[in-house]
Amino acid sequence: MSTSVPVNIPLLSGNEHIYIDQCLQSGWISSEGPFIAEFEKGFSRYIGMDHGIAVSSGSGALDIAVAALGIGRNDEVIMPAFTIISPALSVVRAGGIPVLVDSDPLTWNMDVQQVAQRITKQTKAIIAVHTYGLPVDMDPLLEIAQRYGIPLIEDAAEMHGQLYKNKKCGSFGTVSIFSFYANKLLTTGEGGMLLCNDLVLAERCRKLRNLAFEPAGRRFVHQEMGWNYRMSNLQAALGVAQLEQIEPSILRKKQIGHFYQERLAFMKELGYKLPPASDHAAENIYWIFGLVAPSEEEATDLVRFLAEHNISTRPFFWCMHEQPVFTGMGLFEQERYPVAESLARRGFYLPSGLGISDAHLELVAETIKSYFDGRR
Repeated sequence: MSTSVPVNIPLLSGNEHIYIDQCLQSGWISSEGPFIAEFEKGFSRYIGMDHGIAVSSGSGALDIAVAALGIGRNDEVIMPAFTIISPALSVVRAGGIPVLVDSDPLTWNMDVQQVAQRITKQTKAIIAVHTYGLPVDMDPLLEIAQRYGIPLIEDAAEMHGQLYKNKKCGSFGTVSIFSFYANKLLTTGEGGMLLCNDLVLAERCRKLRNLAFEPAGRRFVHQEMGWNYRMSNLQAALGVAQLEQIEPSILRKKQIGHFYQERLAFMKELGYKLPPASDHAAENIYWIFGLVAPSEEEATDLVRFLAEHNISTRPFFWCMHEQPVFTGMGLFEQERYPVAESLARRGFYLPSGLGISDAHLELVAETIKSYFDGRR
């Protein structure tokens, strides 16, 4: 049996064990421990925002962002059709309406040229989701947000350390969110963070993450609903250790991407699309290394072949307008987003976690080559 290659292996090679042991020795394992503030300050400073609010997940961060900005019943929020379900879930749960735009076929991000035509009197926000490795083209979105006086939620869950025109992703939004799930460039196992420059907005987010406890008065008497979306001190300890290693981690991600670009370049002649190495605003950070096959059948066949050789893959995101949970609510009737639909059906990504070995990278490349050699 061949060696198994997981789609993601986290890298925990710094001070993670030391800081976790400090939590255990001190007894500070809940959300009250000192690593929380240290992680919030360190990460917000790294990104270039004034305030950080650590939470239990990136999805929780989106829930809080939507609520803190006052998005509610029948409010429209523009977002990409091709993304993880979390942004749309947060808006729908708040009573809002996701308004979708198609994808850019080159970068796989939202097509910002379609955003302005989706603005209405009901538009209350734009959610920009940086996808897979290259950033959304932020300048046009910022201009639209300023022109119409609407907030911009920047979902940088996959973009730790990525730049847009030499400024870090996550530093552009009215409020920005990050995820620290195990497959992210910086991980706390589970976890997330909101970032913003507005103190009032930051305090609002802090209140909502902690069951909306009132800052004064009788404890356990609540005037509004919030969430228990707190991050634990144990998770934050991991985050502090991971943040110390973030620049080497970014370099490793790029090395993995460059390896695949070189070894799999032949696939372009066979109709496959590889992620661009760069665009006008950034070099690819290769959070994942994605492939888009020339057909859905071809994608299914190659993924099956890799699975038979114990190499894991993951399909691309499924489109929001085709999610059964939303279509069952009557959302997105008769809507079509052809680029997003093509990406969802024909795209998948290869093992590219920070902990992958060079030997495993070689094995993935050689196995893919053998797939095509066997068809000649």
